[in-house]
Parts: sequence; structure tokens; C-alpha cells
Amino acid sequence: MKKKTFRDIDVAGKKVFVRVDFNVPQDETGKITDDTRIRATLPTINYLVKQNAKVILCSHLGRPKGVVNEKYSLAPIAERLSELLNMPVKMAKDVIGPSAKGLIKDMKEGEIVLLENVRFHAEEEANDDAFAKELASLADVYVDDAFGVAHRAHASNAGIAKYLPAVAGFLMDSEIVALSNAVSNAEKPLVVILGGAKVSDKINVISALMKEANTLLIGGAMANTFLAAKGYKIGFSKYEEDRLDVAKSVMEQAETLNVNLVLPVDVVAGSEFSPTAKRKTFDAQNIADGYQAMDIGKKTQKLFAKEIKNAKTIIWNGPMGVFEFKKFRKGTLAVAKAVAKSGAVSIVGGGDSVAAIQELGFANKVTHLSTGGGATLKFLEGATLPGVAMLLDKDEDKKKVKTPNFAEIDKKTIEKPKTAVKKTTVKSKSKAKTATKTTSKK
Repeated sequence: MKKKTFRDIDVAGKKVFVRVDFNVPQDETGKITDDTRIRATLPTINYLVKQNAKVILCSHLGRPKGVVNEKYSLAPIAERLSELLNMPVKMAKDVIGPSAKGLIKDMKEGEIVLLENVRFHAEEEANDDAFAKELASLADVYVDDAFGVAHRAHASNAGIAKYLPAVAGFLMDSEIVALSNAVSNAEKPLVVILGGAKVSDKINVISALMKEANTLLIGGAMANTFLAAKGYKIGFSKYEEDRLDVAKSVMEQAETLNVNLVLPVDVVAGSEFSPTAKRKTFDAQNIADGYQAMDIGKKTQKLFAKEIKNAKTIIWNGPMGVFEFKKFRKGTLAVAKAVAKSGAVSIVGGGDSVAAIQELGFANKVTHLSTGGGATLKFLEGATLPGVAMLLDKDEDKKKVKTPNFAEIDKKTIEKPKTAVKKTTVKSKSKAKTATKTTSKK
């Protein structure tokens, strides 16, 4: 899959509309708790600034459901982005209103304007054509660097691309290259690690990767459905009763294709779904009635690590347990450590999987950290992503794009301006009393 990038076109002096994914997690005070997605866009923004483009950034944050909601304002993002870039980021009070149009009209080459949350307009998720035209009227060129929403057909990606030349940004290009190679050009053995809550969420990607994988490791709550399908006692562990036949079918398919499907042999169980629950380890075949599986046990950690060690290519998506509870995150961290030390080509996607890698300081030991959740899964299962399909096709081969080294991005931003730089023009609303925690779901 070869798509044109921002480096294939002339952007000097032009107004460039960049769809980014600044849907970052925040705590109850509105403070950003993980700025990975912001830092991931810096290479594209830096390049455009150095090319003297007028950079117009567009993103969503949370789910404001098409109405203005101050707790989902991008003001805190503007402040953090300004710090990372070491230059002012002007914040519009709206998306297509007088504030945005006024700031864009007065832009000078190399300046940056961040629009307010695009999901304050219901027309965004509805992919309204008139709204897409309004967005397109703000710029000369469209750059998509928001892989995290590439599986959605919204006005700010699929819609606007009908009216402007559409190319990929650095991050989008790196995602396309890395995920394409992970499936079609994977060096064997290929080990696929899948976790998370539901088999139903990942059945399509399981079926697709089963054709290429040598080993499939299954953890998280989705493993409970497989254990139940084998007739094991799983206490009151969460599982999908209506997916037992699907789990049986997957296990049969693995046997037919000679894929080594590995399930947990022991689990760390809790007396309740709580961070303070009593914790006890059981064999996966016999979990006590008063407990539910909430992480993989030490035997399973070693078993999974052994399989990972033999891999040449690894694809990992989803936690091995209830990662948000510290008592039940050891299995996910153990897998993260094994992946980082494997020396294999490794693709890691999904919020908790990426968080585990970063918590251990292993981000620079992983080949590619995907910023997509649902988008990554859809891509791996071979689905057409609207946010990718609408990009212009590349006319000729170009050198492959390396994945951003997030550890270095903070150090190597654009050159510092010669004169003192004022802080962003809009005060952060991060301390608003009404702020609540924002999730990163699409």
C-alpha cells in the first residue's frame, strides 16, 4: 500500500490542514496524563513549519456528542504542544467560526493554529458534506496524521479529502508501512499476542492473522471464553457465553492450520472486580467459585515469554489482565518485558499494551508503537480504512519511513527561536472544576 506523503508535494507558503489525534487521557483536574499522541505528531508539524507552511491543526477530544462542552476543550493540548515545540500555538475558540477564520486569515508562514474540538459539531461524525466543505475552505492542502481515527469516515478525514489534495503525514505513513510489513512481509516465526476483554472484538483479526501466524498467545478476559469453551471451571470470571462456539471454532482452526494456540495455564484471580480485591493464584482449569480471573499467573508468564523469545516477528494488542489495577498488571508487564528483550520485529498496539511498554522504559526497544486501537485491529484484519483509502496513491516507490523515536522527540524539536517566546495565547482550562477524566476511545 503506497500513499503520497506531505514530502511528495510542495507546501511552502500554503495553508495546510492537518488532522491529528490529540485524544489524550486526562485526570480529574484536566491535566494530561499521557502525551504520547501529541509527541507522535511532532515530526510532521516540525517538517511543515520548517517548510514555511501555515499549519492548521484539527483534532477531537473525548465524546462531547456534537455540542460545545468546555471539559473537552483542546486548550490544555495547545499549551502542552506549545511547550513541546518551543513556539507559540494559537488556539481558536471555534472550528469554522469567526475565531478560526480570523486567526487563519492573519497567519504568517511557519505559524500554527489549533482549532477547537471538531466533535463540538455533530456534523463531524455524521461526515456531513457541507461541514467538510467548510473545513476544506480553510486550507490549500490536507495532511492526515490521525491513524487512530482512520477506521472512521468522518468529515475531517474522508469528507474533507474530497475537496483538497490529501496526503499522509509522518505518523500515518509510518503506521501504514509498519502494519503492512508486519502481515505481508513478516519474518517467521510470527507470534501474535492478543488480550483484552472480548473475543467478539477481535475475532476478525484472529481469523486474519491465523493464516500467517505460527503461534497465538491469548490472555486477558477474552481467554476466559476459551477456557470455558474447553469445559474448565472458571469461577465467576467474565466470559462471553454467546461466543463459546466461536472460541471452539478458533481452536479447531488453529489445529487445522498447525498454529500453536496457547492459553493461560494459571491465573491470578480476585475476589471481586476491585483494585483492593483479595488475590489468589489458581490453575486455569480450576478457579474457585468465589474468584474471577484478572491476570495471567507466573507459569503462564514464563510460558508466554518462552514463545516470545523464539519469535522473529511479534504483533501484540491488548493487556493480559486488568491493567488499570496495580495488583493485576504483572502479567502485562511481564509480556512487555519479554517483547522488548526478544530482538524481534515488534508491533505493539492498544492503549494498555503501549502503556506497559512505556512504563518499563522499553519504547525504544520496540519496532513500532501503534497509535491506533480499533484502527490497528481493522488494518490487521485487512479491512478498508476510510482515513487511508482517501489518500492519494504514491506514483513511485519512496524510502520507507522509520517509526518516531518518542524518547528523542522531546530533545530534538525545531530550532529555538532567537527571541523569547510567549506562552500560548489561550489560558489552559485544565484546572476547570467541571473537568472529568477523558478516555481515549474512538
